Amino acid sequence: MSSNTTAVPGHEKYYVPESSSLAVRATIGLVTSVFGAGLVLNDMTYGAASESSNSVWVLTAGLVFFVLTLFSWFRTAIRENLAGMNSGQLHQSYVLGMFWFIFSELMFFAAFFGALLYVRQFVGPWLAGEGEGGRMNALLWPGFEFSWPPVTTPQEVVGGVDAQAIANNGAFVSQEKSMAPADAHAWYAWLPMWNTIILLSSSATVHVAHTGILAGDRKKFNLWLGITVGLALVFLVLQAAEYYEAYVLFGLTLNSGIYGSTFFMLTGFHGFHVAMGMTMLLIQLIRSLKNNHFTATDHFGFEASSWYWHFVDVVWVFLFLFVYIL
Repeated sequence: MSSNTTAVPGHEKYYVPESSSLAVRATIGLVTSVFGAGLVLNDMTYGAASESSNSVWVLTAGLVFFVLTLFSWFRTAIRENLAGMNSGQLHQSYVLGMFWFIFSELMFFAAFFGALLYVRQFVGPWLAGEGEGGRMNALLWPGFEFSWPPVTTPQEVVGGVDAQAIANNGAFVSQEKSMAPADAHAWYAWLPMWNTIILLSSSATVHVAHTGILAGDRKKFNLWLGITVGLALVFLVLQAAEYYEAYVLFGLTLNSGIYGSTFFMLTGFHGFHVAMGMTMLLIQLIRSLKNNHFTATDHFGFEASSWYWHFVDVVWVFLFLFVYIL
């Protein structure tokens, strides 16, 4: 790419790349992925309209296209930096860009936490007859008593999907057990506790890796960054085991009413972000091991990835408190 900068006496050059379709392509991939994910969830709730449902293929195609676009985009940015095109001003733009990206992710999770709060503090009690919901409870859900996690769904209380007084939004069957610590058969077998320890430990190890690169100690940097990636992988394996436990042993699914929906949406999206953060850190590790990238003064790729990883850790702390504990 050629630079469109013009040297001005007394001012630092600011590299401006040529026009590119990368942003448009990334948008297409992301929109296709979200659309495909919606189709998959719809099929899971109502069943595929036919055996030839293409929802999984739409989701897969969108994700692959999005990932390939990001790969091309980041490779271009890395090459520009290695070629000396970046400046202090451009670095500041990267910092601001990462800040707004993490902020948008924060708002994403805030929406789901807000939905969880609204259901637990308002909707659930209203359906059980409290406050203004008393009349509605008598008409639509007589006999429903709210608790968290819910013991039964309102649909089950009135006699099933066919006995509902409102539109059918699918059949919902409450879970046999919740993911709360009280339902674990032993404290040491409660997977969310181990995942919390692992994720918080990974936040410490990535910080140690950061101190290593700041000190110019590449061996220390590679070691602790590798440990961080390993801990992230262990977290994902344990979460997969937790999902198996929820589906097979506890009967907790997306069709378990609002508890199942909020549980899997919050933990599932967080797991996706853990996978994304792990991939970012793994790429930085490969860059360091293979090409000796990063110095004490030039390591923004790792630095931005570590910021994102700390964000993922903080989200998990709130998720652990509000989804599992409280």
